[in-house]
Amino acid sequence: MVVILKENVSQNQLDTFVGWLHDQDINAKITHGVHTTILGLVGDTASLDIDIIRSVSIVEEVMRVQEPYKKANRKFHPLDSAINVAGLTIGGGTFHVIAGPCSVESEGQITGIARRVRAAGATLLRGGAFKPRTSPYAFQGMRAQGLELLREARAATGMPIVTEIMSVAHLDLFEDVDLIQVGARNMQNFELLKELGHVQTPILLKRGLANTIEELLMSAEYIMAGGNENVILCERGVRTFETSTRNTLDVSAVPMLKKLSHLPVVIDPSHASGLSWMVEPLSLAAVAAGADGLIIEVHNDPEHALSDGPQSLTPDQFDTLMPRLRAMAEFMGKRLEAPLPLPEKDA
Repeated sequence: MVVILKENVSQNQLDTFVGWLHDQDINAKITHGVHTTILGLVGDTASLDIDIIRSVSIVEEVMRVQEPYKKANRKFHPLDSAINVAGLTIGGGTFHVIAGPCSVESEGQITGIARRVRAAGATLLRGGAFKPRTSPYAFQGMRAQGLELLREARAATGMPIVTEIMSVAHLDLFEDVDLIQVGARNMQNFELLKELGHVQTPILLKRGLANTIEELLMSAEYIMAGGNENVILCERGVRTFETSTRNTLDVSAVPMLKKLSHLPVVIDPSHASGLSWMVEPLSLAAVAAGADGLIIEVHNDPEHALSDGPQSLTPDQFDTLMPRLRAMAEFMGKRLEAPLPLPEKDA
């Protein structure tokens, strides 16, 4: 249920109303707009008499939310959410590029790529330490050692790190990861989502290979219902009948998610196509559709990458792409934040 309050409601009136709701076992999430205050009510709202709510002197309008997701619903939170990731703001009119290799392979590889993508304008560093692979014989990642190399790259460049978690058992290893990624294969790993709801680390939640937009938002709801509302949605392509690309990028998901939810939305053009030459046009399309950011795979030697080389840009190709993305983002009215300052020893 959503309650829209009248203008000029005093803090005392608001506190009294919220206290009364709490006595009914209803929690209220308060959103203050420029001219309007909105309460998103969570709990057994079916037992509430909507006419009684409407009769309260400070209430302007009451609406029941029909969608099964509440906290992720734009009706609860009309303004775009802005998620703080280690001092960077994602959403709320900003635009970010997350870049780095599919897999961490060595100290020189991850730190070298981090320096290159940062110089080109990327603000966050991605890199897989734990890798979910279709084949049990494929490279599974460097695991804990890979996480340590990501930390070293962060120390060298000042870039917040983004990496994928695959199991609740690994949660302790991710305590100082800046943005925890939930991959497509784990989008409906509900036990993992519940546990991520108990931390305050921001979560990058990828859409599953064959999941609907509503299912993606319900997975976000699992995390948010646990108390962690720092969720960023990621469209990375869905499985269709088409075989010429790895997946089919659903560009329409961006405006639809923006209509249904207040959460930031980023696009992964690398996994969507599986082809490096398609990354640029898909990235530009994503920006034009209103995305808040991109997550792009960059490798210093794609031909010899241990995973997903064919979809990875070289650092030189990334250098060429960034000015075009910057121009498109600015045309769309997005504000590009600069990378965080270099650590003092390297400044």
